[in-house]
Amino acid sequence: MASKKKEECPKPPAWLTSFGDLMSLLLTFFILLYSMSIISLEKFYQVLKGLVSAFGAQSVVFEEGTLPEGRRVNVPMENFHVKVEKYKELKKTLQEIKNELYKNGVWSDYAVAGECLRVRVNTDRFFPPGSAEIIPQSKELVLNMCLKLKPFSLPIEIEGHTDNRPISTPLYPSNWELSLARAVAVLRIFEDTCGYPKEKLSAVGYADTRPIADNNTPQGRMKNRRVEFCIKLIP
Repeated sequence: MASKKKEECPKPPAWLTSFGDLMSLLLTFFILLYSMSIISLEKFYQVLKGLVSAFGAQSVVFEEGTLPEGRRVNVPMENFHVKVEKYKELKKTLQEIKNELYKNGVWSDYAVAGECLRVRVNTDRFFPPGSAEIIPQSKELVLNMCLKLKPFSLPIEIEGHTDNRPISTPLYPSNWELSLARAVAVLRIFEDTCGYPKEKLSAVGYADTRPIADNNTPQGRMKNRRVEFCIKLIP
């Protein structure tokens, strides 16, 4: 009687066929997703150009509207060390400004926010309540601040902020006019007295729309009455 021939390989389990079909479908799905995706060259170039400028380089090696060849993009970094050193000097200068204001009873602070190194200065000792006329003794503080920042020659946006207490006078019908007038008053000292380049200065008033503290407490309202200097780190 002839013996049955033994199977050389055992049959694969039934689930393996379904698993293979699933993997094939998933692979096809991701290939379709990739093929339908759109790369925005404009946005890519804008991001890269911002990074290049932030790190002190001069240019990008490919032209706008084209993709770089290869896996590496060679970006010159000749001014990187200069940028870092300048940033360190600026932070040291701002600390000196903060210490000087503190000695004169003026609260201030600074921090990096996006492209700005933002300096916040309380205005209670700069302006009388409801006024945009700088107190004569405080003009010297603003002038000294400008003289310390002038060598860096960076663009500065001066912002006026108030607390939420309403104001209504013939000169300042609301906090919008008051906040802007205070920002312009500081700008005038920077431009006219200090000689800061006018093309690098701007002023804006935000009234009480951007509080940094609780307006329900005296301490919070005091912090909200401020002038901010947005020193733009990318010229």
